[in-house]
Parts: sequence; structure tokens; C-alpha cells
Amino acid sequence: MRFIVGLLLGLLLSGCEQHDAPPLDQQLYIWQRQWTPAHEAALRDSHDDFSTLRVLALQAFPNAGWSRALIDAPLLKADGRPLIAVIRLDGQLKSLDQDQVTAQILQLLNDWQAQGLTLSGVEIDHDAGNARLPAYAEFLKHLRSALPTTLPLSITALPAWLDSAQLPALLQTVDSSVLQVHAVSDPRRGLFEADQALKWAKAWARITDKPFYLALPAYGVALLPDDGGAPLVESEVQLERGGARRELLADPLQLRQLGKVLREDPPEHLAGLIWFRLPLANDRRAWSLTTLRAVARGDALSSRLGVTFSEHNGLYDIRLDNPGNLDRAWPARITLQAQGCEGADALAGYALQQGPDLLTFTRLRDGRMPAGGQRAIGWARCAHIDQGGSHVDP
Repeated sequence: MRFIVGLLLGLLLSGCEQHDAPPLDQQLYIWQRQWTPAHEAALRDSHDDFSTLRVLALQAFPNAGWSRALIDAPLLKADGRPLIAVIRLDGQLKSLDQDQVTAQILQLLNDWQAQGLTLSGVEIDHDAGNARLPAYAEFLKHLRSALPTTLPLSITALPAWLDSAQLPALLQTVDSSVLQVHAVSDPRRGLFEADQALKWAKAWARITDKPFYLALPAYGVALLPDDGGAPLVESEVQLERGGARRELLADPLQLRQLGKVLREDPPEHLAGLIWFRLPLANDRRAWSLTTLRAVARGDALSSRLGVTFSEHNGLYDIRLDNPGNLDRAWPARITLQAQGCEGADALAGYALQQGPDLLTFTRLRDGRMPAGGQRAIGWARCAHIDQGGSHVDP
């Protein structure tokens, strides 16, 4: 009897235990068309937090034709993580020539293999309209038959496809799908909306019986006015066009909260999250890697902007720093209590107003302080600057 009572008590207690939600697999898109030396540090510093690399490899555009990304194959080989080649087939292509597209992909795979790269999969990124999904499914069947049987095939998918009766048949042609829940509507409405993304993910889970991933944003864009009224979107490459730019940036706090919800109650078949895109040190429209890692881990996010000085013979170098793990916009105003100043000046991005006992730096343009980063904002030759008398306005 004691044994039975003890067993029942143990079962009741175990049922009340709070178990941590299992972590979601975290992957990265590498979307630069031309690799630079900055990729080495980005790959190294991202290695422990992101399991798989999905690398832009090949693109086809109307009129422009085919172009390959100029990757660093030795760097990818040394990295050692599973590698998925992403082939971007622009949605404005009038049709997909099955034989030509397949030949281009097979040639790419052979060339990458010759460079010592072992692929873990191929992903097709094609923004087909709903009316073209049957033809797209036929193309995927053709491609699947031409690829090695051991090489998984996946597709990037759009939430708009949820309205198509052809979606279940399309998903049966591939091994997995990547549901893109950012930048899928009018950019003037923003890059991303967490509640809507969650609804799409749950709807996707009801349709597919295969693993799927969510592609999430870790970047920003700028909107420029166009002559016709519709905005132009500026991302990694600056457009040669004047006019005021409206910056849009995915909110790390919002994405962290979505990650928490997905970990605690994941939709059926959700296999993980893929972040767009791997940030480089000079990528001004991507989160810093520090912030991206913190969001992927589900860490608490904080930024602590402050002013620091270094002084030599009365010459102060004035810097803004952010020792937290959350990127932060440049502050609008920074004031410093200072005595006996003979001269001072601001650096790019700020203007200086100098009073008898006060230095005021005012922001001239938008910018962001990466997590863990520093930025020089000016200099001053003064008898004394009071560290405790500095003030930073958001």
C-alpha cells in the first residue's frame, strides 16, 4: 500500500513540475551577393548559436538573366556547419523553363562540390502568384527527380498561398518549407507584425504534415518616395536617388516575445527559425550580431547608453557607448557639464552648442549604436569635464 501511495504521489508531483520549453533550432540566411573579409568574423561569432547556414547561391531575374553569388568557399568549408544552397527565382519571371533552371542548379551543385563544399540541401525561393502554383509544383517535381535522392529539397513559401487550394499538393513535392512572415505586404505598413506571423504559422501547421520553418527579420529598410507615389525600398545597396528616407526596422523586443511564445507552444511540425540575415560589421541596416544572438537565445534585452571620456593633457575624446545587448538609436541630445573649455567640436552626425559651463551635442541624422559598440561624437579641450554631470536624452 505504501508503495502504491508513494507511486501515486510521485506521479502527481511529476505532473506539476515546470519543464523548460525545448529550444527551437536557429538558422541563418547569408544573403550577400558578394562576400567580403567581414564574413570571416561574422561566421566565427555566429557559430555557436546558429546550427545551419542557408546561403544565397544563384539568382534568375527577368531580362538580367542568371547571376551567382561570389561566395568564399574555403571559409564555408572551414565553418563546418550544414550548408543549404538557396536559388532565387524572381517572381516576375514569365515562366520557369524546367530543363534550363534544373541544368543551372545541377551545374552550381557540381561547382560547389568541386570546391570542397558538401551540401545538406537545396532551397528554391520563388514568389509565385497563386495562379501559378500548379506550374510551380510541376517544376519542383521535375527538379526533385533530377536531384540526388539523398539531398533534401525545400522552398521559401508565402502566407498568400494559404488561400490556394493547390497548396497541399505543392507542399507534397518538397521535404520542408520555409514560411516567410516578413516583408510580405505593403512596406508602408511595416516589415513585420508578430500576431499576424503567429496566425500564419498556426494556419500553415494545419495544412502541412512536413517540417516547416519560419523566416524572421533581423534587418531594416528605408522607404524613398517615388514619382508615381509608391515608395521605393532601399536595403543593403543604397539607391542613387534623393529625398527623405523613412527607416523601418524589425523590433528585437517584438521578435524575442514571438520566440518565447513559439518555444512554449510551438505549432505542430514547426522545426525552427531562420533569421534574415547574417549581419556583417558594416551592415547598417541589420541588427548587430550581439542583438541577434540574444534574441535567438531568448535572453532579456537591455541597452545602457552612456558617455565615456579619455583625457590627455586637457584634451578630451568624447564617446558614446552601449554596453548592453540591444542595439539603440543614437540619442537625440547629449549634455556635458564642463569648465574652462578653450575649444570643442562634434563629429559626423552631431552638432555642438557650447555654453559657459555646458557642452550640448545634438543629433543631425538618424543612426544606431550596435550592442557592445562605441562611437566617437566629439572632442573638447577643457580644464575639467564632469563624468557625473553628463546626460543622455533618447
